Amino acid sequence: MAIIRPIKGFRPSFHNAVRVASRPYDVLNSEEARKEAEGNPLSFLKVIKSEIDLPTDISSYDKKVYAQAKKNFQDFVKKGYLSRDKKNCLYFYRIKMGKITQTGIVCGSSIEDYFNDVIKKHEYTRPVKEKDRITHVETSGIHSGPVFLAYKQNKKLDTIINHTTKYGFPEANFIAEDGIQHTLWVVEDQKIIDQVVDIFEREIDATYIADGHHRAASTSKVGKAMAKQNKKHNGTEPYNFFLSVLFPDNQVNIIDYNRLVKDLKGKSTAQFLKALDKDFEVSKVGKKAFKPKNAGSFGMYLDQVWYSLELKSKLSKKASVVDKLDISILQKYLFDPILGIKDQRTDDRIDFVGGIRGLQELEKRVNSGEMKLAFSIYPVSIQQLFDVADSGEVMPPKSTWFEPKLRSGLVVHKYK
Repeated sequence: MAIIRPIKGFRPSFHNAVRVASRPYDVLNSEEARKEAEGNPLSFLKVIKSEIDLPTDISSYDKKVYAQAKKNFQDFVKKGYLSRDKKNCLYFYRIKMGKITQTGIVCGSSIEDYFNDVIKKHEYTRPVKEKDRITHVETSGIHSGPVFLAYKQNKKLDTIINHTTKYGFPEANFIAEDGIQHTLWVVEDQKIIDQVVDIFEREIDATYIADGHHRAASTSKVGKAMAKQNKKHNGTEPYNFFLSVLFPDNQVNIIDYNRLVKDLKGKSTAQFLKALDKDFEVSKVGKKAFKPKNAGSFGMYLDQVWYSLELKSKLSKKASVVDKLDISILQKYLFDPILGIKDQRTDDRIDFVGGIRGLQELEKRVNSGEMKLAFSIYPVSIQQLFDVADSGEVMPPKSTWFEPKLRSGLVVHKYK
């Protein structure tokens, strides 16, 4: 069963929250972060993208960057931009984007659960990115960004969260520049904390990493190393738990993650379309962008024309949960045999575009000549994510895109 714990979080004041909270470190490059933080000394990007305070030619992996992150966090505390709660708390965090509302539990998740696969994964981590996060955590002494976890809906937890958020006063409540509303409640009531912790330990058999595999891996590995070095280790120390936000699966919103390809591997448009006939029903749609309405259907944009693709054959009943994913179908029947793309993770002829940018972004990049063709893909479901994680397999790269994004800096966990 899942183990979570309350933490003593560092938080901005109600009035400063909108200025402190920032987008996650991995959705902005350094130039974008500099522009976004310009004129705002309270931006948490100064901690998670601290190279913005250093010369523009510096590598984001330079040791000075990590030292700057530590310094900036300490400055935030000294200047009162962030203050630490006096007791261990849970936090309820609500995000609203249009008609989508999701409310999660901010807490510490057990690193032992991570290593024992009670916290389940669905993708590989990259050594370079993992090392970057480990160095950031070790140098700064904090978990600066939460791991996004999902759990199977529990009505008891729903009742507790709904009651607390209905009658409690939020400690942060703002609409960010992108129009998304972020609201945070601090849960100090020990009775409520005990109830939530107990429900996870008794009724939630697993949690699933939705977004943040590198953060989960790095914080867990740093915690395990500290446990080995501590002769008085007892398992309750802050380093045994990493910062996380847990959302019920019925509220998690996954959108499409689409593909762009640079060329047709020497084929003419006619030759390429003929090659598709072997495994796909190809229908010409025209100028109107085609967004698949169900799994097993694909949109394709080529020479300023949209097509719909449907796989002709039925998948074998013996197909694995990964083989049944739409992106795996494209890989097996199109990317590999027709376009010669063997590995989407390493082939520089393919690129990935989150659905939040819209299908217009696909058209734009193809029309510019940068790319030759594009594919719109139906989103992976949360159940498919659970099935892959439960099977012990991993998804192809860039299979899931979660919206809305969590903000960093609303709750920070100091683990030592």
